[in-house]
Amino acid sequence: MDLLHVAVQCLTGFILIPILGLCLLHCLINMGLFRRLRAAPLRKATEAGKSSSVSVLVPARNEEHRIRECLSSLIAQQPPVREIILLDDRSTDRTTEIARDLGFLETGDGYGNTSRLKLLHSKELPSGWVGKNWACHQLSQAADPGSSHLLFTDADTIHAPACVRTALEHALLKSADLLSLWPDQITGTWSEKLVLPLGYLLFMAFQPFPTLIWLQADPARVKKWRFSSTRLASLGAANGQFLLFTRVAYKAIGGHESLKDHLVEDIAFGRAIAARTGEGLRLVNADGIELLRCRMYLNFTELWNGFSKNLRPVFEESFIGFVLFGIVIGGLFLFPFVLLAFSLVFKGVGIPAVIPVLVVYGMRLILTLRFRTSWIGCLGHPIALALALLIAINSWRLCLGRGVSWKGRNYSGKTRNVHQ
Repeated sequence: MDLLHVAVQCLTGFILIPILGLCLLHCLINMGLFRRLRAAPLRKATEAGKSSSVSVLVPARNEEHRIRECLSSLIAQQPPVREIILLDDRSTDRTTEIARDLGFLETGDGYGNTSRLKLLHSKELPSGWVGKNWACHQLSQAADPGSSHLLFTDADTIHAPACVRTALEHALLKSADLLSLWPDQITGTWSEKLVLPLGYLLFMAFQPFPTLIWLQADPARVKKWRFSSTRLASLGAANGQFLLFTRVAYKAIGGHESLKDHLVEDIAFGRAIAARTGEGLRLVNADGIELLRCRMYLNFTELWNGFSKNLRPVFEESFIGFVLFGIVIGGLFLFPFVLLAFSLVFKGVGIPAVIPVLVVYGMRLILTLRFRTSWIGCLGHPIALALALLIAINSWRLCLGRGVSWKGRNYSGKTRNVHQ
């Protein structure tokens, strides 16, 4: 027992507690840098001109349960945006009918329709394309050439009336080539409440906001400190539920066509912009929970399938990166609970095993308060992490075998790394 006690003390005192302490510090720093946007005042003379330069682009496939709220919230933007284009990606439900009910007019190519509300129908999915990327590519081609900004937003989002004008004002203030808002994630079922808040933990604990901001402040530092494009790309991430591009930047990185086979295109876009920091491109992420809401999944099956689609492909060709990240996440955020349970069985191991668990719960507490996520996810943290790791293993299994399925389409899950 003495040897066991010493082993636990060394493991916790020299590895777990210091690393978790750094993760906690990084969380606090990132939360300070991750600015929460609140509704900008409506200044009609200036804001109307700005918002009229935004084309809002919405891909939708079988979204009859969500699309009405999404489109209604976009129509209600103050001031109105230049145009809202919905692309119905071969839906078999009432998605198109609902859009028509809201005043969307069908057109062949989007541009040229005098209506501000345009409805497109997707062409057949070409070989080598992911469905959403093909839909967004068609939307970008249909957008009014006079729009200075392109906003890609998902059909499951709900926008406050000030959302677009506030985001655009922040993007212009920060000279952002890509501004991504992270919404208030609506959770209904137990699986959503457990798993979705983990995204904030991983994002805040590991995303290197300080480094990217430091490089963006002076792009010459990229060359001076010898940052390769691959290393720069690793600093980037974005949320596909709200991607506000300048048209110039979107074209410069090749748009959705350059990432046509990426299942996790939002992270890929964040990496693509970050990879060109040395050229002056700027990626900005912001807290949008006051402006944007989203219900990603409606039940456990959707959540399981959705994350199984994403978790292995997000690492692109790097299998080692996928495995190492899983080991780090499991070791830091799940193993302390295993160690504590072990210490309770073998009495006398004592206090050291408790401290890492308290640090993890400390992180979960501040993140739950900041992002207003479910207390079920916070209190049930070890169950949530175990479930997330199981989904990651399933994602790996699918990518090795028959591939991943989403919305009636099957993909191999193999994604090239375009930033090398």
